[in-house]
Amino acid sequence: MFNNEQMADVHFVVGPPGGTQRVPGHKYVLAVGSSVFHAMFYGELAEDKDEIRIPDVEPPSFLAMLKYIYCDEIDLCADTVLATLYAAKKYIVPHLARACVAFLETSLSARNACVLLSQSCLFEEPELTQRCWEVIDAQAELALRSDGFCDIDAPTLESILRRETLNAKETARVDGLRWAARVRRSGGGRNTDNKREALGKALYLIRVPAMPLDEFANGPAQSGLLTLAETNDVFLWHTAARKPALRFVREPRAGLAPQRCHRFQSCAYRSNQWRYRGRCDSIQFAVDRRVFVAGFGLYGSSCGSAEYSARIELKRQGATLGVSVAKYFSDGSSNTFPVWFEHPVQIEPDTFHTASVVLDGNELSYFGQEGMTEVQCGKVTFQFQCSSDSTNGTGVQGGQIPELIFYA
Repeated sequence: MFNNEQMADVHFVVGPPGGTQRVPGHKYVLAVGSSVFHAMFYGELAEDKDEIRIPDVEPPSFLAMLKYIYCDEIDLCADTVLATLYAAKKYIVPHLARACVAFLETSLSARNACVLLSQSCLFEEPELTQRCWEVIDAQAELALRSDGFCDIDAPTLESILRRETLNAKETARVDGLRWAARVRRSGGGRNTDNKREALGKALYLIRVPAMPLDEFANGPAQSGLLTLAETNDVFLWHTAARKPALRFVREPRAGLAPQRCHRFQSCAYRSNQWRYRGRCDSIQFAVDRRVFVAGFGLYGSSCGSAEYSARIELKRQGATLGVSVAKYFSDGSSNTFPVWFEHPVQIEPDTFHTASVVLDGNELSYFGQEGMTEVQCGKVTFQFQCSSDSTNGTGVQGGQIPELIFYA
């Protein structure tokens, strides 16, 4: 009977003017599936209407909700899931609403985290809000430079700029300029002559004094965002003994502290190990919750101080998620030395990913022993298994890539 005219005793005209669709319904079925429909059709204030207009819900989303009520089937897609969540909330269909939130959490990334943060606050979904903050904190630079950042509302912009744990340079917050430019182009519901007016009080949440002087001089100082007096005061704050008062917050953000998953219980070196010759050391790992891998901790030379060139890579099912080429200096100790990706790489739970490194430098280095197949790091459980990509001897029990550096 879903979307069927047969025995239909009510019709809905769904969608905004110019984009409506007439949808047939059956009062009894709808009333069983939604307390809002029950009150609409059988409550004390029920109105006997044959046609009901619903201009604030898109037709595909309304049909997705009816399909769940009629058929107990959930049919979601990325283009309509937010509108379907709105419909499920409006008509109090809680299981469908939970399914929409779960779908959004699965598809969450730096590209859409800012928009979903705004929507999760609107829909009062605290768990989704927390997931959005985890992504924005760990991948702040990508999130602030995403197209979705330009589509958020002013309160969400302010909450992001207030955030203490954003893992990004302060210059990345100046991307608020793009948000202001968008408001200026669209009107934003106000008469704005410049980006400054569009940003309003959010301007002073950008911690301009916390930027290095050269970054300030080559960025905000030339952007037109600040007045001449504000620009002058920031220069004086950096250089003068008697510092002027500033409206900007001066203290740098706390940032996000990285965690380290160490998979070996000991390390060693021998006269004939560990040699590289351009071969790949690789290991596979999986986690039980979403994390963001920022880099690897690697061993250094066992024969005194030395410099290494490293190419690190993260893959999932053969697809490259992140790659970085960098040099690092080891001091001859058995400590690990960090090598970072340009941006933290999002790792989804319950799927094995491959971590690989190709090292070039002093041929002999430390190597790990007594490797563990499972490691608990705070709230995250890592599982390790051997990788077929490893051609230099690294495996679960021993070898290289002793640490994964991550945010959770």
